[in-house]
Amino acid sequence: MKRRDFLKNSLVFISGAGVSMSALEWLDPKAVLASRPEVRWAFLVDTHKCVGCGFCVKACKIENDIPLQANVTRTWVERYVIKKDGDVVMDSPKGALNGFTSNKIDQNKSGMLEVADEEIAQAFFVPKLCNQCENPPCVQVCPVGATYQAADGVVLVDRKWCIGCGYCIMGCPYGVRFFHPKEKVAEKCNFCYHRITQGKKTACVQACPFSARKIGNLRDPKDPVAQVILNQRVGVLRDEYGTKPHVFYIGLNKEVR
Repeated sequence: MKRRDFLKNSLVFISGAGVSMSALEWLDPKAVLASRPEVRWAFLVDTHKCVGCGFCVKACKIENDIPLQANVTRTWVERYVIKKDGDVVMDSPKGALNGFTSNKIDQNKSGMLEVADEEIAQAFFVPKLCNQCENPPCVQVCPVGATYQAADGVVLVDRKWCIGCGYCIMGCPYGVRFFHPKEKVAEKCNFCYHRITQGKKTACVQACPFSARKIGNLRDPKDPVAQVILNQRVGVLRDEYGTKPHVFYIGLNKEVR
């Protein structure tokens, strides 16, 4: 029996016996991670600049070995159309891997919806990714410590420890997690941790032709991203959840789900 199967079966047994999953702390992130109190990574999205080209989605998939045609993605772009009657429709075909090539809104099983130009009050694009929450529910529910938060705020997944139980996927209120189609473990955006810790930009930031995506260090008062986040009007997704997201938006509309 493989280690992953053993752990998974063991957890099922333990769950049935009524033992708290949180009691199983097999990995202490503090013992593994180097402390970097001088850094707190944060992401800034300017919805006014996003044109929905999808370059960021494709760059992310290539960089992080997510199959291009797989119906999962670490980051994606949503299109919102607000009609004059107040109705809101949105879509994100293939996560916007190939951008938005049609004016029709993909309503999945309901087919393609065409909205006449004269009916549109507002239309815009919203990139989404893991929010790297200050209080990440995914970390709290992971029974084996495979999902953990680094000292610089980024939530990471240790593929060697993940048993594929799926609790973190269910626990994320933003729906950013999924099973990696090849690795069969939990997967999500990690701000391209292998790049930012080497002084590079994330793949999506580098690929964006209009600088709609930026990453910075909140602890550095001279960081241009930190200056915007700390001094300008920015919003986060679902602030009411209390998770304290660290993906900030310029021009975030209240209709965004």
